[in-house]
Amino acid sequence: MTLSIPVAHTDEVNAQILAVSEDRIQGFVREPFAEIATKAGVPVETVHERIRAMLESGTIRRVRQTLVATNLAEGALVAWKVSEDKLNAAFDFMFREDPFSGHVVVRSTDSATAGSEYRLWTTLKVPSGESLDAHCRLLMKLTGAHGFRLMPANGIFALGVGHVRRKSIEPGDKAEIPAQMIKVGVVELTPIEWQILNELKREFDPEEIGPSPWKARAAKAGVALDVFYEVAENLQSRKVIGRFSTFLEHVKPTATGERVTRFNALFHWAVPKGREVEAGGEVGRHHIMTHAYWREGGPDFKNVNIMGVAHGTEKVRVLEHKAAIDAHLERQGISVTYTNVFWGGRSEIKPSEISPIVHREWTARMA
Repeated sequence: MTLSIPVAHTDEVNAQILAVSEDRIQGFVREPFAEIATKAGVPVETVHERIRAMLESGTIRRVRQTLVATNLAEGALVAWKVSEDKLNAAFDFMFREDPFSGHVVVRSTDSATAGSEYRLWTTLKVPSGESLDAHCRLLMKLTGAHGFRLMPANGIFALGVGHVRRKSIEPGDKAEIPAQMIKVGVVELTPIEWQILNELKREFDPEEIGPSPWKARAAKAGVALDVFYEVAENLQSRKVIGRFSTFLEHVKPTATGERVTRFNALFHWAVPKGREVEAGGEVGRHHIMTHAYWREGGPDFKNVNIMGVAHGTEKVRVLEHKAAIDAHLERQGISVTYTNVFWGGRSEIKPSEISPIVHREWTARMA
């Protein structure tokens, strides 16, 4: 009799694997599953078996090599004004019909304050040379939205996930030094680099999870494996490659009926001009932050300029984490003239397409 393989993220061995596989394998690794096994202290055969089973069951929603897309395409966080009667339809269109919109989230704030009329939030990428504004104006026509605010990142201070690992983080837990800002700038790629990059970023099917996972990808790209490795490692040196990651379902119940997290909070802070890099580093050093950016919110959002995302299963606990960050900023002598929290409701996440060819075809079809 074959015993079933545990697929819950709370299973002791799975949690051990996920604490590493969510966000601790940085850059391109030739044997990513073996690296997960080493860091997690779990046999590599068990890592293959468990990740495969969790992916097939839906506990893990995707396994892929992430890219630093801000260095490959023009990108921004977009807040949309959409009337309530069109909100769900606009959400569905952004998620299902626009391959360039990544995170799609309905957000609300506890107080009717700055920006509360912006209910739909998305991340957007368009290939270098294309216009974010033009893309958004086309989306307005297609969805019935009546306004948008583009907020490109001026700098990145935190970019990770690690929901399982973050469950044990206490408010105020932080790195010993401030986070270093990653500058945003588009890197130009050759046709062969795009060819290999497309294979690198493709989601893994369950049967691909095993030793030498890049061998078949190299063949599909039409290059020798050593060439594939050389190009991938060169792209990493140019800060194009992100982390190798297993992505859990954020809010929806998994196949076992459990939720990895319940509350998705977008924090806003307005700090004095000239102190954005310092403030972002202090926010980004807090382990609870999955994302932290310098973005300009403009007058509609009371000129907030530091934004970040944190997740948790308890709303009160998420607010305790924010209070600890607020207190830390104060201790550092960084005044906050305005702050707010936008809570996530309905949400879907998919990788943003960045291919120039796909963008030209999609725009022609939709226009």
